[in-house]
Amino acid sequence: MIVLLTDFGQSEYVGVMKAVIYRIDSEAKVVDLCHDISPQSVIEASWVLKNNYKYFPEGVVFCCVVDPGVGTERRALAVRTADYYFTAPDNGLLWETLREQKVVETRVIPIPEGASHTFHGRDVFAGAAANITSGRFDTLGPKTESIERLELYRDGRVGIAIRIDRFGNIVTNLPGEGKATYWVKAGEHHWKAKYYKTYHAAPDNELFLIEGSCGTLEISLKNGNANDRLKLLTGERIEIS
Repeated sequence: MIVLLTDFGQSEYVGVMKAVIYRIDSEAKVVDLCHDISPQSVIEASWVLKNNYKYFPEGVVFCCVVDPGVGTERRALAVRTADYYFTAPDNGLLWETLREQKVVETRVIPIPEGASHTFHGRDVFAGAAANITSGRFDTLGPKTESIERLELYRDGRVGIAIRIDRFGNIVTNLPGEGKATYWVKAGEHHWKAKYYKTYHAAPDNELFLIEGSCGTLEISLKNGNANDRLKLLTGERIEIS
């Protein structure tokens, strides 16, 4: 099974990546984890992968393409851990996920001559993922011991806006503390926010906090878009204390 994670949205780029996979391994199963990562947001992709890879069966290949450095000297990697395989640009996307696993081997995928300078998802990563499912991980390229690090910032009760989901919820990397109310500082905004266990319990037209599916606090607006009010960016610091 190959699992795709990209910032390509509803575009032809996803379809052609699948075409490349099927030309190499016509029996492959391809699953779309997410294609609506905010454009070029390696932080967001790192968070989505870190919190979701473990729900897939062992042996799955994760093909991750959020690649603002495409066409530059940044490396392309294939990683084998005790339970999974990963292909991704060496830009920190894999770091938080690999910290939780036993890395067995990492290889550098050569960029083929004539590869597009803007679409390594098609010309590098899709083919590498298909070759892994075909049992050819060892042929992908030379071994390496290094990988780019990207640690998701958190210092005490200060974290970051890790993802803005399609509902406008602002996902943070800060766990709750079992409180009924918190002080929140985000951008130029500073307010006292109540915590609710469900969206239904929250009042209308009031920003509130809820624990999301990843076990961290999210800033939400019942039947509305919280980020339309706060206008935060992924990676922006948030204090919830």
